[in-house]
Amino acid sequence: MTQLSLISAATLLILLITLIPLLRTEVWWVRGLDFPRLQFASFAFALLIVQQYCLSLTLSSTWMLMAVTLGCLVYQLWWILPYTRLYPVEVLAADADVVNSSEASINTLTANLLTPNRNARGFLALVQQYSPDIVVTLESDEWWEGQLDSLQDSYPYSLKCPQDNLYGMHVYSRLPLLDATIEYLVEDDVPSMHADVELPSGQRIRAHFLHPAPPSPTENEESTERDAELIMVAKSLEGCRRPTIVTGDLNDVAWSDTTRLFRKISGLLDPRVGRGMFNTYHADHWFVRWPLDHLFHSDHFTVRELKRLPYFGSDHFALYASLQLQGKALDEQDPIQADEDDEAWADEKLAELNVDESDVPVPGQQAL
Repeated sequence: MTQLSLISAATLLILLITLIPLLRTEVWWVRGLDFPRLQFASFAFALLIVQQYCLSLTLSSTWMLMAVTLGCLVYQLWWILPYTRLYPVEVLAADADVVNSSEASINTLTANLLTPNRNARGFLALVQQYSPDIVVTLESDEWWEGQLDSLQDSYPYSLKCPQDNLYGMHVYSRLPLLDATIEYLVEDDVPSMHADVELPSGQRIRAHFLHPAPPSPTENEESTERDAELIMVAKSLEGCRRPTIVTGDLNDVAWSDTTRLFRKISGLLDPRVGRGMFNTYHADHWFVRWPLDHLFHSDHFTVRELKRLPYFGSDHFALYASLQLQGKALDEQDPIQADEDDEAWADEKLAELNVDESDVPVPGQQAL
């Protein structure tokens, strides 16, 4: 195969992996192409350099190949640019005069532990070091529950759902968890947790902890179940004016169409916008990483700190977030808006599995 043929084949490849995700199909391998946009952008950039130095710039075919590659590069960068410091922040930093106040702040540590991982000492050391108000664990089975229960003296409030199918979940909190429930919103063996969190100030925060199953050849062949769970929660939050957080391993990247739809419908903000990607997966491979673990919140909060924590033996890094609850919703923090097409698409996703937002618990309804 000639040099031109190889470069042409590479150009066709980057074009296909750029265009295929535009299809609104939920097949796992198509939706999987949403994840490595940074890697695709890097590939397109490298290919552009190769085209420039290895092909004759006097030929129109060279310029056509370079134009296609440049278009793919720009498109991939458009998706990931908001998750760099080149983009304006979506969530303001907490004022310096309130950073040291804990009465109206909430700190979460969210971690997919990886069930076979047995480095409990390493994980518990992170909890001790960062001392979050709430510890959320995913993929935690009965063995992990035995290790995590050592937290109970400092974290007296908890929700526990140990499972050996990679969807066990635990929440340990030093703050009261009110109206707390464990639900199976879409799949019978995939739990989610829901509660009101009471701050020392007496203010209450609506909280949802999620870990929907991913689209993959070994899990669900389509993203239908994952998407439905995310959109159910989003629609249950639509129009909610209470302080709210949603956190967990959502098995979706921050820049995907589905996550953007979740943000549009729910009205929640992403504190990573303008701050960085905070790639939490895959912890063992630096060259294939993307943000799978998330924290979204309402416009009642500003950011004190957001940090990806050190390696502790899992295939995920833990995500630490410290938020400051303001006295009211901040008008200068604008969520992305849903239009009629977004609303129709959200309804379509729920209709596929015959579920709706009424199945999502609304903790603290008396506070509405």
